[in-house]
Amino acid sequence: MQLIIDFGRLFLLGIYFISPILLIFAFIVFALGQIVGRMESWNKFDAFYWSFITAFTVGYGDIRPVRKGSKMISMFIALIGIIFTGIIVSVNVVALTKSFEENTQYEQVLKAHHLNQYSR
Repeated sequence: MQLIIDFGRLFLLGIYFISPILLIFAFIVFALGQIVGRMESWNKFDAFYWSFITAFTVGYGDIRPVRKGSKMISMFIALIGIIFTGIIVSVNVVALTKSFEENTQYEQVLKAHHLNQYSR
């Protein structure tokens, strides 16, 4: 149980520290989505919806750009979304690794695994 509590604490702390970067990325996605929305004559909500669906690589296909410039911007939005997701995954991995190290005797686990491997 302590492992889960430590993981949650470390994950939220990591998100707190990188939140300025995440907010900048979210703002860029929003702004570029609004630009594409104007180019494609979409309403503001549809542009917002499309940009975040594109950024998180869901891509339902219900709304899609048809102009060349819009398509170029959509590739940039997708790239930002992949970076955004990568940052979240990295914070997750670091938090889990640190909480695992804090809550286990890592050397003992490795030693037990090593002994079990050769005792078969």
